[in-house]
Amino acid sequence: MTGCCTVLGAFLFEYDTPRIVLIRSRKVGLMNRTVQLLILAYVIGWVFVWEKGYQETDSVVSSVTVKAKGVTMTNTSKLGFRIWDVADYVIPAQEENSVFIMTNMVITMNQTQGLCPEIPGKTTVCETDANCTAGSAGTHSSGVATGRCVSFNGTLKTCEVAAWCPVEDDTEVPKPAFLKAAENFTLLVKNNIWYPKFNFSKRNILPNITTAYLKTCIYDAKTDPFCPIFRLGKIVESAGHSFQDIAIEGGIMGIQIKWNCNLDRAASFCLPRYSFRRLDTRDLAHNVSPGYNFRFAKYYRDLNGAERRTLIKAYGIRFDIIVFGKAGKFDIIPTMINIGSGLALLGVMGEPFLSLEDPRCHGKGHAQKSRDHSNLAHSLLPCATFRPQCCVTS
Repeated sequence: MTGCCTVLGAFLFEYDTPRIVLIRSRKVGLMNRTVQLLILAYVIGWVFVWEKGYQETDSVVSSVTVKAKGVTMTNTSKLGFRIWDVADYVIPAQEENSVFIMTNMVITMNQTQGLCPEIPGKTTVCETDANCTAGSAGTHSSGVATGRCVSFNGTLKTCEVAAWCPVEDDTEVPKPAFLKAAENFTLLVKNNIWYPKFNFSKRNILPNITTAYLKTCIYDAKTDPFCPIFRLGKIVESAGHSFQDIAIEGGIMGIQIKWNCNLDRAASFCLPRYSFRRLDTRDLAHNVSPGYNFRFAKYYRDLNGAERRTLIKAYGIRFDIIVFGKAGKFDIIPTMINIGSGLALLGVMGEPFLSLEDPRCHGKGHAQKSRDHSNLAHSLLPCATFRPQCCVTS
């Protein structure tokens, strides 16, 4: 009990204060001031100027709509003369934060449900019915096998399937791309952003952009950096790729919009920055299943009322619009926190140099004043009083 009272009394009625030691040493003084200058440079230069540590920050909330424009024509033996507009090559008509532009295709016309030979392959070529398993449907089958081996052409037999006939043959992708003129199509990107913490909103069609300008401008990083209309070929080129190459088998491109806003300045300085990159990786050494494609069908009925369809395997480029950024505005709380952290760092960093380069640890006869502010140049007490392990005796 007595021990507890002693500890409690010491806690209540004693006061501790650190001693301040003045060391007269050019080496220690220079090292100390150098470290202090480095800390000040870090706090002022990095924390406050570069990282804007005096600001409260908020992440962007964004919405995006995309509109494609462009018309081209083709003239082939299979389709004849045909005009292609937005309703033909934008599939589907609306997507969230992205748009798909069809650039190439494999078309299988006038399909009806029936029985027909499968496309030749490792598992479909046969010689007799014994080579075909009735009811089987592999992952790459066009239909369900009937168990019969039928003629595919004059020299080859394949297993018969119940499917939409004739079955699709996509072994050869058209080269060059069917809609190679798509590189001149354009995208109008409308982006609205909001920083809820500061109740600040803006859009990428800036206040100084007029209707007349919007009808004629095309984005260019140097001449028209804030035009929201982008030519497809320029997007792919800016990402370091060839449009005609990617148009054959398709791919995924990213249109990145960066909003970094300093709201301590006028709202007119908060501007979008555009950049472009390819999002689907393409490794020429391991080029298995490259590009981007999917299938869709257009259904109709013939004069006899039979259901038919045109199957299209569409290759194309999907453009994803990626919006990111942050806004900052002065706030007293982060300012005081960073100032306090800097002052604490200044105080803490001085002690290691006192331990490493204490003059009392070199030579003999050093002492210091027994005051709150001690001066090692005027010795009143032996050094062993304060740090006996550092003393050197002769």
